[in-house]
Amino acid sequence: DMAITVFYSSVSGSLEMKKRQDRIISVLSSKNIPYKLVDISQNSDMKDLMRQRAGNPTALPPQICNGDVYCGVSKKNCGSLGRRHRD
Repeated sequence: DMAITVFYSSVSGSLEMKKRQDRIISVLSSKNIPYKLVDISQNSDMKDLMRQRAGNPTALPPQICNGDVYCGVSKKNCGSLGRRHRD
């Protein structure tokens, strides 16, 4: 069973980034989708992994992966994650 991973930063100076992170977590929680939070601000290896999976060397959190598969950050992707997880 693939796990949803949400890469986020606990020390964000950006209100917009914080809102996006909160929204993703809220959507996953409301759909009872199990997920793992990975705080990239505490571990540069995890930041590198997030950027590698996103295929973008300057990607910023939040980013979502389903196992090793990069899913992006849009609300649409959050919804499709929920549908795929239940199948």
